[in-house]
Amino acid sequence: MDRNDLTVLLNRAKNGDDAARADIVRVAYEDLRRIAKAQMSDERQNHTLSSTALVHEMAVRFLEKGGVQAVNRAQFLAYASTAMRRVLIDHARTRGAQKRQGNRQQLKLDEALVAASEQSEDFLCINAALEELAKVDLRSSQIVEMRYFGGMSYPDVAAALDVSISTVQREWKTAKAWLLCQIRRDELA
Repeated sequence: MDRNDLTVLLNRAKNGDDAARADIVRVAYEDLRRIAKAQMSDERQNHTLSSTALVHEMAVRFLEKGGVQAVNRAQFLAYASTAMRRVLIDHARTRGAQKRQGNRQQLKLDEALVAASEQSEDFLCINAALEELAKVDLRSSQIVEMRYFGGMSYPDVAAALDVSISTVQREWKTAKAWLLCQIRRDELA
């Protein structure tokens, strides 16, 4: 994908061009599939959503929304990561009854959270901790969304947030530690 093409489309969409919004999904499709595949990698093998379905559900939500706030590729991919996470959260909530019957899927939040993920309830537990982090440090929660859920590189996250790569690396490390503590605290409650 040509980064310039996506930026042009994002600017056209921001100015109200509905056709450009559809073209954004088409042009960014391979990146969106990569993000979806990264998000689905920790899901159970028999998950009812595929990475393709996750991309399509995110695209539907994107196309239904009125405004496009992203002005470059990195910001759009950050949006897509968040939107896909929300799709998975909604899906997990609708399957809550099965989880309460003991059919829980445990997810990992990178190597720093492996120990907690083995004991954590499920994706919703990680989401709850991430929502708490957003209340304390919004940028760190955005970094987690982009890195973990979006599979974005440090440079892409830095570009999306307009900060240095070292800031992203430092806050990523701190956010993982904070989430680990939050998940463990919640498990003990």
